[in-house]
Amino acid sequence: MRHGGGGSAQVFRITGARQGLQEDVRGRQRRYVISMSVRTVSVVLAAVLWNVERHVAIVALVLGLVLPYIAVVIANAGRENAPGLPSTFVQTPSRPMIAPPRDEDHEPTEQG
Repeated sequence: MRHGGGGSAQVFRITGARQGLQEDVRGRQRRYVISMSVRTVSVVLAAVLWNVERHVAIVALVLGLVLPYIAVVIANAGRENAPGLPSTFVQTPSRPMIAPPRDEDHEPTEQG
């Protein structure tokens, strides 16, 4: 298939395309909500277990304090390309120039 305009057209592979922005934001929101749910459960667990099993309650409390930072870092990780995908840019193959054959046996003669 030929397109006009020179031959320096860029070709992109669809397999290397990133997911859409809306899907990316939805995934980040989902990870953040899951992390905050785990934090809420760990803080409630720390409060319930404080007089029963203090070591477990302290671990749950530390988890509840550290998890918001981790959740924000994960949610704001950004839109990186997956490392396993091929490059999205494909070089357009250059067409070899065909030169006229050189005729070394016959030298041009001057007519006059």
